[in-house]
This record gives sequence, C-alpha cells and structure tokens, in this order.
Amino acid sequence: LSAAMAAVQTLRATSLQAAIFATIGARRLSSVTFANFQERRKMKNRNKYLFFVLLLCSVSCSKDFIDLEPQGLALEQDFYQTEEEIFEGLVAVYDVLQWGGTGGWSMTTGLYNAASDDCFAGGSNSSDQPNWVAWDNFTLDPFLGPQQWLWNQNYAGIYRANVILEKIEEIDPANIDEFNKAKFIAEAKTLRAYFYFELARLFGNVPLITRTLESSEFFNQTQSDVNAIFQQIEQDLQDARNTFALPESLSPDELGRINKNIVNALLGKVILFQDDNQRMLEAAGYLEEVINSGFYQLEENYADIFNVDNEFGKESVFEIAHSASQRGGWESFTNGTEGNYNVQFFGMRDYEGPDYASGWSFCPVTLDLVEFMQDDPRFEHTIIDGNALKEAGASYTVGYQNTDYFIKKYAPLSSERATDGEPALNWGYNRREIRYADVLLMAAEALVRGGGNQAQARDYLNQVRNRVGLQGATVQSGQQLLDIIYRERRLEFATEGHRFFDLVRTGQASEVLGPLGYIEGKHNRLPIPQNEIDITEGSIQQNPQY
Repeated sequence: LSAAMAAVQTLRATSLQAAIFATIGARRLSSVTFANFQERRKMKNRNKYLFFVLLLCSVSCSKDFIDLEPQGLALEQDFYQTEEEIFEGLVAVYDVLQWGGTGGWSMTTGLYNAASDDCFAGGSNSSDQPNWVAWDNFTLDPFLGPQQWLWNQNYAGIYRANVILEKIEEIDPANIDEFNKAKFIAEAKTLRAYFYFELARLFGNVPLITRTLESSEFFNQTQSDVNAIFQQIEQDLQDARNTFALPESLSPDELGRINKNIVNALLGKVILFQDDNQRMLEAAGYLEEVINSGFYQLEENYADIFNVDNEFGKESVFEIAHSASQRGGWESFTNGTEGNYNVQFFGMRDYEGPDYASGWSFCPVTLDLVEFMQDDPRFEHTIIDGNALKEAGASYTVGYQNTDYFIKKYAPLSSERATDGEPALNWGYNRREIRYADVLLMAAEALVRGGGNQAQARDYLNQVRNRVGLQGATVQSGQQLLDIIYRERRLEFATEGHRFFDLVRTGQASEVLGPLGYIEGKHNRLPIPQNEIDITEGSIQQNPQY
C-alpha cells in the first residue's frame, strides 16, 4: 500500500435522504495483497472531508458549509479511469460490510442478538443505548430504534456498488483486463444483493435503486414491493454465480473477497428466508453445491471456530474482516477504525480477572438460553458463567438486565487488546457471517420442507451434532425432523445473530417473542426511519402498525 489516498467526490446520494458529497474512500494501491489492503484500508493520517446535507447530518448544517470545488481531491469524473482505480472503488464497497458506527452503534450481531430471546440489550442502564433497548423490548417507533443506522449503512453499500457497476462499463477496454472486469462486476453485484437482503428482511418494502440517481430524483423515491426486492437480489446473485471469472475458492492473499460458494450460500439463504415450500429444493440445490464443492469442513473442535488465530478457517464460508491495527480513536469512531465494536459491547463491565478484558456489558445472555443449552457440549464455548468467575476471584460491575451470563464467542480477550489507539474501538475479531454448519443445517431444513431426500437431511443434521459429540438424530422425516433441525440451529448458532430472523421466517416469532412484547405483523419489520418519510414528503410510507 502507498500512504497516498484519493478521495472520490460526487454530488449524488449516499442514502435516500439527500444529495451529498460521498467520499468513496478510494486508495492508491501497490502490489500488496487484498488481505493486507483490507488490514490497512483507513490510514490514521487520511484526509477527512465530511460532507453533510439535510437529514444525513448528525449536526445542523448550512449551505455555506459545502465547498463545491474542494481542493486536492480527485473528482469522480477524473477517477475510475484504470483497473487499479476501479479496484479501489470496489474495496470501498467491501468496506461497508464491517461498519458498526453509522450514526450510532449499528453492529448487527449485537442488535440481532438483543432482538431475539438469546440476549437482552444490557449496557450500564436502561438509557445507555435506548435504540437497542427499544428493539429488545419491542417498544420501537419511527423515531426510536436502530432503523436509521441500518437504513443508512445498507444504502451506502448499495450506492457504492452502483457507482462501480456504472463506472466499470465506461472505462476504456484497453485499461482493464476482461477477466478482472467480469470478476469485479460479480463481486459488486453480490455485495449489492447482500445489502438489499439486509434491507428486505429488516424493512420489507424499500426503494429499489440499481443506478446512481440524478439530483432531481432524490426526493421522489417510492418503495418497491418486497417481492421485487427479492427478485433483484436473486438476479444479482445469479449474474454473479454465472460469471466465468468468479472463483470457487480463494488464495490466501485474497481471503475476504466474494467467491462462487459464497454466492451459492447466499442464494440458498435468500430463498429459504422467503418461506416458500415450493422453492425449498431449489434452495437445497444451491446449498448442496457448497457442500459438494469440497472446500469446507466442520472444525473438529467447536472451540476453534471463534479462535482469533483460526480466522478464515476451514468452516468459514463467508467471513467479514476486521483489524486491530488501525490505531483509531474516538475522532475516527464513525466507521473509521476497522474494529469489531461488538467485542467491546459484549465484555463484562469493569472486569478484573483472568483471560478477559473489560467491556460494556451489552447483550447479557438470557436465563432461557442458559437453561436451553445447560447440558449441551457447546455451552462452555458459547456462554461465560460470571458466577463461576466471581467464585474464582474475578469481579465486574453489574449492568442493566444482568444475568451473570455473557457471550463468549466474541468476548474481549485481554491477549487480543489493541496496544495502539483506543482499545475499545480496535478489536480485530472477524465476523463469521456464514459457517459451513449453517450451510449444512439450511440444506437439511430445505430438503425436509421441500419433500426431498430425508435421509440426506438427517445426515447433514447429524454431521453438526456428531461434531460436538452428540448422538445422531434418528427421526425419519417430517415435522419432527424439522423441529430437531430448528432446535439444533439455536444450539449451534446461539449469540451469533441468527436467532431473531430464524424465528421470524419460520413463523415462531409470535409464540417465542410474544411474551416479550413482539406483535406479529408489526415487529417482524423495523419502522421506516421517519426522516426518510419526511424528506420524501410521504412518497416513502411507514410500515404497518407504526
């Protein structure tokens, strides 16, 4: 990497809220690897141009704040002229995957845990992070909740992907290799599909934007039906899947990039979420392509899955990279440090004792999950028993909704604490977005629900059970087998952020979360951010019951 960086300016919209100058974050590259580039995406001494307009501002702004002719920056029309510059823009699309500070604390693993019955919101008190507490208690409203953060983040990713997909078609063919061009397009489309999948399952009907907008279009966007959103998601994934240049696996110097197996896993997951039994065998087919590829295996030791030294391990299908080496502080908190903020949130507050560093006591594990996992071999690798630590001489401050049980999979280890910058913001734990165990259990579920090979479904289920020393299930087929698969999903992926959406998509949310305040037909979706409704003067409409 060169220390030089080129910021790309544009007068287009990063989200639907306004026309802003969007810094894409393009960088000058040397011949280093993609993985190293991921490690050093944001230099501490980078130029920080902040362009805020209207409701995207976190502070009040005026027209005079915007300089329409900034000095020392490469304008968009002068950029994206070479393959290197296209790649720099593509990395900026990847960058959005790891954001956790989009106007607030927007880390999806923690937020999705708090929305489920696996964890409470936690924190120091009920007013620590009211947006988290609102989702935990299902007291969301158009002004209260994490919806604005999540909306902004995913539309920022979509915008960046759209820029690359447009600019790559304008580049002189002599300046880009045909193979790399096809590969970059496939990656950008997959990332756009991922961001739209997040929006679809969070909000339902949202504006569908597959190109950069003209300024006259910023305020008249309307929502597309969620089925149209899913159709676009699947089209993007199919385009990527059928791209000759997209590899099945990655070399060590490209870990973190999209490959064909990630695309197939996402296709299976997207179809599964839509809950159409007529398409379950189609979903199973994509998932079984991943299984039959031979590139993935279950880790023999369950504890090794979340070992920091085992990142991009043999069980990792889709993993989102973070870095502990950016030396960032609070001045670069907003998506600027490359750290995994979940880790700081999950740690025990004011902890003093062996193994762990202090955290902020968010997402304490519910006693319901503790009881559910009590006799399961994965318990000790999933949940920290605070009482046992205290009996051994450790101490910590009791936080809000304390149960004395804490998340272990992303717990802050003192040995991994960053030595430069603000340690709370620089945890380098990668996020395991899709594990091979998830592919196996999704394939098993799809086969059962689609009336496919039940014996094969049991085999996939039992591979996951046998890995942790549990006896294989012997139930032959049907709803009983499906119930065991659902139970296994909770045990296997507890506190990883899957539980809430598993309950919603399988129709169990009302029964399980109803006693916690969940209302079917309302809380399966977040409210549309009120700012989006206001800025479009009602062209964007609120979700039901909000």
